Amino acid sequence: MSNTNFSKFKPLNIAVLTISDTRTEEEDVSGKKLVTALTASGHQHYEKALVRDDKYAIRAVVSRWIADPEVDVVLTTGGTGITGRDGTPEAIKPLMDKEIEGFGEMFRVLSYEDIKTSTLQSRTVAGVANATYLFVLPGSSGACMTAWEKLISHQLDARTRPCNLVQLMPRLNEV
Repeated sequence: MSNTNFSKFKPLNIAVLTISDTRTEEEDVSGKKLVTALTASGHQHYEKALVRDDKYAIRAVVSRWIADPEVDVVLTTGGTGITGRDGTPEAIKPLMDKEIEGFGEMFRVLSYEDIKTSTLQSRTVAGVANATYLFVLPGSSGACMTAWEKLISHQLDARTRPCNLVQLMPRLNEV
């Protein structure tokens, strides 16, 4: 890591993927809220897509973004439950080089404040693949905002101390 000054905000390129068998682009409240939140925070909305809850459809889009050197972060929403076709974690985990285990744990602790023991049904995860951070979030807009406002936005801000994920992004730290 270089001696880059991390006292300034660094806008990141963030892609958003909604996974749903029932929602249309017009009905995608969670995806729209994530785009609004990330742009309000000063980040760049790179691309947004919506796919059915199918691990190969999910992997196709996420793999394309992971391979794109301009994409710093991928946020997915939907498919993290334990019923039916919920399979986003199974689709994304094999793509990860490393999992950030503490993210899911911390999300469930924070989510408990709002939904109590129902948070046990969330299988949200995070990790990194090819220097791209991946956050797999529930389909609930409230859950997405909890994750963004209480966890993700802080780790994607170079000013967060004592450390943040931006410090670890090679593209932003080249000399």
